[in-house]
Amino acid sequence: MNWLDTFREYIRDTAKFWFGEGLGRYAFSYEAERQAIRRKKQQLKDRGAQIVKTIVDGEIYGQQLYDDERKVTYGLHTQHLIKQANTFYIEELIETRMALFRNKAFVSDEPAKISREPLEWKENEETTRHGRKLKFHYERLQAVRYADRWWNGHNPQYKAFDVDCTNYVSQCLHAGGAPMRGFSNPSEGWWYSGKSWSYSWAVAHSLRWYLPASTVGLRAKEMASADQLIPGDVICYDFEGDGRWDHTTIVTGQDAKGMPLVNAHTSNCRKRYWAYEDSLAWTENIQYKFFRIVDTD
Repeated sequence: MNWLDTFREYIRDTAKFWFGEGLGRYAFSYEAERQAIRRKKQQLKDRGAQIVKTIVDGEIYGQQLYDDERKVTYGLHTQHLIKQANTFYIEELIETRMALFRNKAFVSDEPAKISREPLEWKENEETTRHGRKLKFHYERLQAVRYADRWWNGHNPQYKAFDVDCTNYVSQCLHAGGAPMRGFSNPSEGWWYSGKSWSYSWAVAHSLRWYLPASTVGLRAKEMASADQLIPGDVICYDFEGDGRWDHTTIVTGQDAKGMPLVNAHTSNCRKRYWAYEDSLAWTENIQYKFFRIVDTD
């Protein structure tokens, strides 16, 4: 069997893994991944949900050859059909991974490393003052439609970032009618124009602080818990609880118990359970912020 046949068999076994078969992925995963898998299974149990069908596909992005070693970068697309009470929904996740073969034998498989986005946010006059109100009515359905249209792709009208979560959520908010403001100064407002953008548009830490501080145009009210959110709202994540906000998602649905399901970029996902306990970035110190996007009177 050559390396490509081994790779294809591994992808097929990854789907079986969720049903107690095809344990190859578990054997090749490292401990952090195993913990994330255990958390996901426990979370499903706690929610009264179960995976009834899984489809997995792999797309090879590129290869690097070093003597007897072959490093294969690929995308792993997982679709779970989840049943909860009398409802069904499909959760999807795209992971960029790196598989290592040595002498055609499968050696290891792990997520490809992605650099963290820069930490940029400044409290300034533009983000805190009361000024002319930019009236808008937030079209939540349009924001969700945009989120579902581009959850696993990049709108060519915008730059695609390596860490793309906040850029993607900002696009969704804008599609819902949120007006841009503060053009030209990246430290001010919330905007995107050509080859320039504000920190709040593209940096998770900046958007987390911008949303509750803004009094004109796009603004948000902090909610006490996830179950108070509705489609079109935003969740911010500080995975390590160190005060640096790392990730942003947009709510695109609710499960049978009314809890948020979210879409996101970087590790592209659709209808993922909001808590991210199945993420490798999750820690016991994780902090969340829940934001309700509000209309401007």
